[in-house]
Amino acid sequence: MAEKSYRILAINPGSTSTKIGLFEGEKCVLSENVAHDAQRLAEIGDVSSQLPYRRDMILDILDKAGVDLSSVDAFVGRGGGLLSLEGGVYAVDDTLLADARRGANGVQHPAQLGSQLAHEFAEKYGKPAFVVNPPDTDELCDDARMTGIKGVYRNVHLHALNLKETAIRHAKSLGRRYEDCDFIVCHIGGGISVSAHKHGRMIDGYDIVGGEGPMTPTRAGAVPVVEVLKYLKDHDAESTRKLCQRSGGFADLLGTSDAIEVCKRADEGDEAAKRAWSAMEYQLVKYIASMAGVLHGHVDGILLGGGMVHNQELVDYIREGCGWIAPVTAYPGEFELEAMAAGAVRALSGEEAVKRYTGQPVFTGFACFE
Repeated sequence: MAEKSYRILAINPGSTSTKIGLFEGEKCVLSENVAHDAQRLAEIGDVSSQLPYRRDMILDILDKAGVDLSSVDAFVGRGGGLLSLEGGVYAVDDTLLADARRGANGVQHPAQLGSQLAHEFAEKYGKPAFVVNPPDTDELCDDARMTGIKGVYRNVHLHALNLKETAIRHAKSLGRRYEDCDFIVCHIGGGISVSAHKHGRMIDGYDIVGGEGPMTPTRAGAVPVVEVLKYLKDHDAESTRKLCQRSGGFADLLGTSDAIEVCKRADEGDEAAKRAWSAMEYQLVKYIASMAGVLHGHVDGILLGGGMVHNQELVDYIREGCGWIAPVTAYPGEFELEAMAAGAVRALSGEEAVKRYTGQPVFTGFACFE
């Protein structure tokens, strides 16, 4: 008997749009980027209050496309706003919704609407709602959490959804399970994530929101703390924070976060563009190689995803710098909708157990240092 081809609606809210994808099994049969009016969103105010506006626009698009939502087997959304949790597929319940609505992680981001929108549809049609590998996925090993300052610990903020799905897919291409493999996985786009995956867990990675890792088109990357303290003598803390999170890197050095433009300028002889691009590549190779040490040299593959992976020169540079560690495989672009749908299918088919969100962070400190 053929396996059931589950019908899934995946919902991924962004700053001024909401991406939706209707899937039948692994096949995407409808993909739409629902554009929202930025001024209208600003007038509405806080993120969670945008839900009715975004929901109605999504319903209008689906109605025009002739989609019967009663035929959908499950709804899945991005899981923003949650406290740290292990990776996996989570049922959307009251505890998860409460934290998503208020942004329990302290970050107000449209991603926290994902679970809320999925719940709205699921409740109406009597179907399950899920989130998959939310942004606050934290599976760091204990050694990765430590710093040399008492009471200060490393956190992790990475492109967990794409990173884990890339690893799951690559393991499958090898005829193996993700849980049986060790990978270094990168997402290379406006932000850059570099992570170590050991037997199905993302045991280390650079905190891209906290200012770790390589320079990116929109982030400064790691900077010596003493130099930051000097910088703060003439700049305020909030503007410095923005350099770490969204206005550093190419944006600060070159006035643009467009990697294609930076490459073009470099090719045309712009020395600043050449220097910035070269530094980013150099740092990428350095941080990727560091994860090989975390995995004790046992690396089944180095996997590259994200928009900048369309740049073959960048892929070749990484392959030349890190190919001695393990084979380098490129997966250009991102597949967040596909990743969410695949997680929902794994849950419905029983391939992956559905988890419950506890509302308690996975790590609060080491008792021996309290």
